[in-house]
Parts: sequence; C-alpha cells; structure tokens
Amino acid sequence: MRRFVFTGGTAVVTGAASGIGEALAHALARRGSDLVLLDRDAGRLDAVVAAVRAAHPDRQLTTYLVDLADAAATARVAEEVRQRHPAVRLLVNNAGVALGGRFDQVTLDEFSWVVDVNFRAVVQLTHALLPTLRAEPGAHLVNVSSLFGIIAPAGQTAYAASKFAVRGFTEALRQELADDGIGVTSVHPGGIRTRIAQNARVGSGVSPEEFETGRRQFEKLLTIDPARAAEVILRGVRRRRGRVLIGWSAKLPDLLARVAPAAYPRILAFGLNRVAGGPTRRAVPAPAQRQPEAAPATDPAGEPA
Repeated sequence: MRRFVFTGGTAVVTGAASGIGEALAHALARRGSDLVLLDRDAGRLDAVVAAVRAAHPDRQLTTYLVDLADAAATARVAEEVRQRHPAVRLLVNNAGVALGGRFDQVTLDEFSWVVDVNFRAVVQLTHALLPTLRAEPGAHLVNVSSLFGIIAPAGQTAYAASKFAVRGFTEALRQELADDGIGVTSVHPGGIRTRIAQNARVGSGVSPEEFETGRRQFEKLLTIDPARAAEVILRGVRRRRGRVLIGWSAKLPDLLARVAPAAYPRILAFGLNRVAGGPTRRAVPAPAQRQPEAAPATDPAGEPA
C-alpha cells in the first residue's frame, strides 16, 4: 500500500476541541489537509478553528457540534458530513470519555454512556462514512483506542471494555478493508497530557475523596505533550502502520501483557504505586489519551471529545 498523502485531502476528526484532537487539527492543516472537526464544546472548538485559520488561512474548515452519546444526533451529523464531503480521505475517531469506579460502583447507565461514546459512536461514524472513504483513493481510517485497550486495570471496567472493543473492531476492519486499499490504524496512547482524567465522570458509588485521590495520582503519569502524540499518529498514518503505540507508558505494558498476560496486573500495580505515590487500584480515571468531551461529573447526561 502506498504512503498516505495528506495534501489536498479532507480529514474528519472527532474530539477536536482539545487534547490530541486539537493537536491533530493543527498537524493536519500543516500537512495540507482540509478539516471537518467534531466536538461537543462549542467554545473550545471555536478557539481551535480560529487558531488553525490564523496559521493556515488557505485551509477549508467545517465544524459540527455533536454529543456522541446521542445516537440520533450522531447519525444526523454523519449523514450531513457524508453529503457535504463525499470524498473524505482520512477519518480519525478520537473522541472519548472516562468514568472512575469499580463495576459495582457505577450504574448501568453510566457504563453504557462510556460504551456509547467510546465505541458505539466509533462504529456508527465509521459505518456512515465508509462509502466516502471508498470513494477517495488512498483513504485511511484511524481509531484511537488506549493503553487500556491493551491492559485492563481495576476501576476501569467500562473504559477498558470500550477500548478493547475499539481495538478488536479496528483489527477486524484492517483485514476487511485491505483489498479496498484503505489503511486502518489502531492507536494506543499512554500518558498523554490531556483533560480526559480531569473531566472524568465519577461513578455514583464512588466517594469524592476516593476519586480525587485516584485522579491526582494518575495526573502524575500524564507527561506526553498532545502535539507529540499527534505527530506520532500521523507518522503512522503516512507509513500505513496498522498499530501505533505512543510512549513507553504504552509500549512497556504492551510488552508485559504479551509475555506475562496473567502476571502483568501485579507488576504494573507495583510500578504505578512507585511512580504515583500510592495505591491506584480503585476508582481511578483513565490515563488521558485524548481530550474528553465529557460533561462535568455533576451532569447526569453527556459527552464526547
């Protein structure tokens, strides 16, 4: 498969108002791509657009406000994107949300909210826009999974389930779309410095003190600049990599999960405790991998990007 060509193509990016999504918007514009940006946060999305336009006035930018937790709204936006942009060259499903709490500390509605945003919306957008990818020679699909699509720690049943699902979906699609000439990349970021942990929702059964302790500990692990993550992702896209791991915080757990699939939780827990300064097995937020689009923890509905 030939290397991906950014110049002159249209890229659709979800979760574009902050974090990795924002960094991808700037990096894609530098490479000559026109942009279709989706997010729930109107103010932050407007700021991203203004900054990209100031730096790259020749780029075409289109934005859509959408809560990816809303299947009907996602379907409407996907159809509008499909009609207005019939030859999308790159789709990056980046939006994601986090939920802190063990399985017995979260409600089924809270669990489903994470799965809806992190997995169902990925499937829905990919299904809707696949015809436009097929119509554009040399197209590519990127689904951002997570470190927690490789390992599954306590306190992250919903998040890990959604990210393992993204990983499996993406790996199967890679085989199905190979004959169509469409590249497919699964991205597994480690400790990216975004807002997803800061804005993670708290499970109904988690005490504020327990969650705050976990949040502070995990924020110590978030050291990678989103701009660096975006560059790693786009290098992988250009080279048509099937799998992209970002940072040693993803590469080392990936290695451990393969060589010691039953023992890695104890090894990683020991390492996390040494780095973060305390136990991290309960009610911890996800390791920020992209920006969140989640509503504040006190809001009962909401989400993407």
